[in-house]
Amino acid sequence: MAGSLNRILAMTGRVLNQLQRDRRQIALSLIFPLVIIYFIKILFDALANPFFDASRYVVPYGGFLVHFITFLVTAIVLVAERTQGTLDRMFVSGYSRLEIISGYLIAYSVLATLQSLLILLELSWLFSLVYSFGQFASIYLIMWLLATISLILGLLVSNFCRTVGQVLPFFPLILISMIVSGVLIPFEQLPGWVQVLSYLSPLFYANEVLQVLIVGGGLFEKWAMLASLPAYGLILLAAAMLTLRELD
Repeated sequence: MAGSLNRILAMTGRVLNQLQRDRRQIALSLIFPLVIIYFIKILFDALANPFFDASRYVVPYGGFLVHFITFLVTAIVLVAERTQGTLDRMFVSGYSRLEIISGYLIAYSVLATLQSLLILLELSWLFSLVYSFGQFASIYLIMWLLATISLILGLLVSNFCRTVGQVLPFFPLILISMIVSGVLIPFEQLPGWVQVLSYLSPLFYANEVLQVLIVGGGLFEKWAMLASLPAYGLILLAAAMLTLRELD
């Protein structure tokens, strides 16, 4: 047990050192979402009218950015590591699937934690969001859970890709998940068959909880939707561990 924990910590340290050296990846993860949010602010200012409530959209949009950027970075970086033989060397060195995935997940969670915090702070500043500390903490928790799910999803997708180009077809699926999640169009207004697809998107569960928090509700008012987020992540994590293998 102690040996496995030491290997997980060693794996985490290696990935963190690699992240620290890759400034482009850090910039993409931390700066790019902030730039997008700024342009969303410009767009919403142009649409401003008494019948348009920007607060209903900006927080879920922030959640989507966390979801999309985290998935994008994780999947691309891990596929690149596969092509460079890094993961194969980990297997040869005696690391198990659980140790490899845990190391990557913990390391990238550090980046995702900071990313979620910066996005929420910018949303609060640009859009003058007035929430209690408890509401902000609850919103941050949902964003963090969504980021963690995106990390695991990136890990899972990278297991089936041998080149970075093979990751690209998955990007439209993330965009589609936004459409069916109820972020753009209220869930009740979506066609019945689209509503079925909504349950496949983690953004749907996150948006359902965020909408309650935005109007001043409590974190556990939609406890089933809240519980679905970690459950979704655990299912993806099991799938990622089962499909992780050495490069053929």
